[in-house]
Amino acid sequence: MVDNKLLPKLSQNLLEILDDDEYYDITIEVGNDPYVKIFRAHIVILNYRSPYLRRILSTNKKKNDGTLINIKLPNILPEIFQIVLRYIYGGRLSLDDYDIKDIIKILVTANELNLQELIPYLESFLIEN
Repeated sequence: MVDNKLLPKLSQNLLEILDDDEYYDITIEVGNDPYVKIFRAHIVILNYRSPYLRRILSTNKKKNDGTLINIKLPNILPEIFQIVLRYIYGGRLSLDDYDIKDIIKILVTANELNLQELIPYLESFLIEN
């Protein structure tokens, strides 16, 4: 028996992990000067949720000296990455909060990060609206 009533709490807990300032092990520099934002995240979650990030992380194996891994995503807008990162962690995305231009930017970012379950969801929303 699968009970989807339990998923909202899991989703909320994962979003709380994203917001935690202490237990992260990777920083992601997003955007280009002068619009660069640094996000803190967790390698294990990124590895399992994005095939694109998994490839990047596989070439940047974690060092055992406690040094944080830092990756750069200059082609992605920081405000769009924040939306997608919250989706990666929480598995939720309310498209009613965004205009069509932002949804297209989210789609482009989802495509770049190879988020296979998000792409058709966004495409369907755009076609219907």
